Amino acid sequence: MNNQLLEQRRQQATPRGVGVMCDFYAERADNAEIWDVEGKRYIDFAAGIAVLNTGHRHPRLVQAMQQQLEKFTHTAYQIVPYAGYVELAEAINQRAPGAGQKKTAFFTTGAEAVENAVKIARAATGRSGVIAFSGAFHGRTMMGMALTGKVVPYKVGFGPFPGEVFHVPFPQALHGVSVEDSLQALAQLFKCDIDPRRVAAIIFEPVQGEGGFNVAPAAFVEALRAICDEHGILLIADEVQTGFGRTGKLFAMEHYRVAPDLITMAKSLAGGMPLSGLVGRAEVMDAPAPGGLGGTYAGNPLAVASALAVLEVLEAEDLPARGAALGRRLMDRLEALKPRVPQIAQVRGLGAMVAVEFCNPDGSPDAAFTREVQARALAQGLLLLSCGVHGNVIRFLFPLTIGDAVFEQGIDILAAALCG
Repeated sequence: MNNQLLEQRRQQATPRGVGVMCDFYAERADNAEIWDVEGKRYIDFAAGIAVLNTGHRHPRLVQAMQQQLEKFTHTAYQIVPYAGYVELAEAINQRAPGAGQKKTAFFTTGAEAVENAVKIARAATGRSGVIAFSGAFHGRTMMGMALTGKVVPYKVGFGPFPGEVFHVPFPQALHGVSVEDSLQALAQLFKCDIDPRRVAAIIFEPVQGEGGFNVAPAAFVEALRAICDEHGILLIADEVQTGFGRTGKLFAMEHYRVAPDLITMAKSLAGGMPLSGLVGRAEVMDAPAPGGLGGTYAGNPLAVASALAVLEVLEAEDLPARGAALGRRLMDRLEALKPRVPQIAQVRGLGAMVAVEFCNPDGSPDAAFTREVQARALAQGLLLLSCGVHGNVIRFLFPLTIGDAVFEQGIDILAAALCG
């Protein structure tokens, strides 16, 4: 078996709409390293798109899933419940930011968590409107795409989308969008498009993922909280990508002085197993009637067992703090490269959620250079992901468990790729 043969088979067997970045095929993985079917090694700075904060095949997660596998793999929680689901909900409720009683429900994908957040917000408020932001990514379902603030490639050819979804600009100082600009756009939306008394929720990412790792300024988040309180709107923090230690805290919202009403989560929640969740104020979460929430595979027992182990590992190994330290090392290295790489327009991030944006001398986005860097790195065995509305940002999502030697080797390859 080799990569070329598998690629030929893929093209014959699967649709082109499922875009694939790499032309090699994984054979095995361990912590922050992947080996392909031909034996070539890659350092993984993608982590399955932020899914593997605890690394590939962490021994504690493997053990937890093996133990659960010996008991049962599926009952459908809504038919025959099991203790693990309840234990995990209790653990999330205890750790989620914000005062007061909380409740948590589990699903399978991040898009499902977002869909259910909107359903709950509408049930709790009796309103229908939802406001999101430019550059946002909230999933590939119809509501997820409606909320997403990036047309290519996510929305092309798939409309029409659900109605009463509105977008305003997300603050991005590098491109001339201030906090005040965003808030003024929101005020204008209330004047021209929808009465705030018809808005059920405002949904935002504390750090935008696909949008380019744009960190929400504290003043912006606090203003959103105040606006929501003024008009009886629920504030939803989409932490599908930011959660579980990636930003230096268990949840990114812990960096702010205000709390949302609902938090969506997925990706690194279960360390590679398909599991998502939604935590929020108890009275809000209880708004839907029995049977209004759920799913056949929602809260799968193996995934729940893995998630409980993830929480143990994050705390036992102090991974949020380690991630923050690694993030600082990476940002320092990128800043030091600026004199040699004039395309670097900005290095930004929160904790280990770090990105570098490339621009031309006139300030326009330089997507071509971004692709070059990504390709050079991949040729040298370093896996990187791009993002941003203009495709001119490289984001770094290495496992928080990555060893120091592997991390240093990875950023050495990155430096060489940047300098050509």
